[in-house]
Amino acid sequence: MDLTTISSPSFLKQLNNKQLESLSADIRKFLIEKCSITGGHIGPNLGVVELTLALHRTFNSPEDKLLFDVGHQAYVHKILTGRASQFDTLRQYKGLCGFPKRIESEHDVWETGHSSTSLSAAMGMAAARDVQGKKNYVIPIIGDGALTGGMAMEALNHIGHEKTNMIVILNDNEMSIAPNVGAMHNILGRLRTAPPYNKAKDDVEGFLKKIPAVGGKLAGAAERVKDSLKYLVMSGMFFEEMGFTYLGPIDGHDFDTLEQTLNNAKQTEGPVLIHVITKKGKGYTPAETDTVGTWHGTGPYKMETGEFPKSKTTAPGWSKLVADTVTRIAREDDRVVTITPAMPVGSKLMGFAEEFPERFFDVGIAEQHATTMAAGMAADGCKPFLSIYSTFLQRAYDQMLHDVCRQNLNVFVGIDRAGLVGADGETHQGVFDIPFLRSMPNITIMMPKDENEGQHMVKTALSYDDGPIAMRYPRGNGRGVPMDSTLETIEIGTWETLREGADAAILTFGTTIPMAEQAAEELEAQGIDTEIVNARFIKPLDEEMLHRLFKEGKAILTIEESMLEGGFGSAVLEFANDHGYNTAQLKRMGIPDEFIEHGSVDLLLRDIHMTKEQVVADLTTLVEKTKQQAGLKA
Repeated sequence: MDLTTISSPSFLKQLNNKQLESLSADIRKFLIEKCSITGGHIGPNLGVVELTLALHRTFNSPEDKLLFDVGHQAYVHKILTGRASQFDTLRQYKGLCGFPKRIESEHDVWETGHSSTSLSAAMGMAAARDVQGKKNYVIPIIGDGALTGGMAMEALNHIGHEKTNMIVILNDNEMSIAPNVGAMHNILGRLRTAPPYNKAKDDVEGFLKKIPAVGGKLAGAAERVKDSLKYLVMSGMFFEEMGFTYLGPIDGHDFDTLEQTLNNAKQTEGPVLIHVITKKGKGYTPAETDTVGTWHGTGPYKMETGEFPKSKTTAPGWSKLVADTVTRIAREDDRVVTITPAMPVGSKLMGFAEEFPERFFDVGIAEQHATTMAAGMAADGCKPFLSIYSTFLQRAYDQMLHDVCRQNLNVFVGIDRAGLVGADGETHQGVFDIPFLRSMPNITIMMPKDENEGQHMVKTALSYDDGPIAMRYPRGNGRGVPMDSTLETIEIGTWETLREGADAAILTFGTTIPMAEQAAEELEAQGIDTEIVNARFIKPLDEEMLHRLFKEGKAILTIEESMLEGGFGSAVLEFANDHGYNTAQLKRMGIPDEFIEHGSVDLLLRDIHMTKEQVVADLTTLVEKTKQQAGLKA
């Protein structure tokens, strides 16, 4: 079938099972081909083809609300709602978003990117439906990994308590990004191996009714017998005790079973949870046999073999550099432990886990718990390294403030994927951590200019005993600089002059230093001598250097691949104001007050005017104004 001709999922209601199976094969072939070029979340989507077809066949989107938790598995939904023709632009600049997007389609009723939000949103939609007297269905689809999130547990508790009409689809493929951990994972494991619960209940009820003479006497006891049967056939009836009618586990690749179960759920009052077993990566051998999470989300790959293009750079990846340095220090300091919220692969901590299994903790998709656990370990003498993506650290704001910073505990937070991340778009851009952390007392925030300085910052962080310290580092690879063999500590709050200059100064750090260096070369050709400062400590500022720069009367430009509001540039402005310096000689460059969508980082930076050319233009104007002001004062 030509998938680009699909404009609405309504055609599915006319197909028989044989046609649905053929369509499933076409969709898998399409996804494998398209994602081999664009990259994307191929594994999750290959696993939900039949499930998504069954959902759109049984329900009427968008009147009935389908909410995809995280959104990694929404590609099939996008195909069925008329967007197959846009898949060449998937995750590309100005192209199709890799997650549900409300402005893309009326069928995308909820936007996601972070996990464990679908049940709370579904409760909100179901409550709004009931308040308005509507009769539509609300169907959140949540994975077994996302179900471990605390927010999902809170929502389950409320939905069950309110007895809200809702059909929750638990898509259980035994993995999130990496293999799942925790008690909830173990509960689901027992459920997977148990006989289908509802069939067993019905069989017992039928048996009781057929017993001559005593059948009526037993009728009153039937419910008690069935309740006891729950515990006989299944270990821990977690969902039923939460107030849900539990249906399953069922085969998520069998259309007859899916359709029958979905229709049964539609006839059931109150909240229903359908436990669907699917195979992540189904239909593509490299993804289907993946056991560590490599095929959860990928860049481009060779479709025929599943091979990934070899990197052209020999520079180390940032995540691996940091993880390897932590491991190196841990060999000499047995207080060092690592904690990750379900990202051991992305954070490159598998080597640490293999070498120090007793000191490695993967807590699952539970960023709040991970952060407070790190605080607890620090309070009792450990040196925890909490490895967490910038976008996911947002979920632990209160824990950072209340449990880590307020108690001034020695937690080392490795803020991975800091700055713009590109293809994953606005839900994943790591540009908010500086503003929300900078306002917290006691914390130190730093970002290295290159991987050599990065390894020394890791040493600094794990040697620091005066409270929490965070190191930001970007997605991707370092600059390929020579690496020192001996690790050294860096004095907290000290900046570094990379280039001398009498007329102007650029204060920046991390990924924007190369742009500043290129701009300084062009400015020199125009007769403007520009100092470049590696402002590697974002908090505390190097006040001694700032006093010098302002007293020298230089035009000052701050640059940060982070939000301007409340960011590094704001801190410099606050310093100038507090000490009576002329703030007119200062200009800030960074991420404006808006969400940045998906696309290559270079194109996104161009859109928001963070370019070498803009640096040259801004400083040229600023230097001229500063000289004019100095002349007027003279």
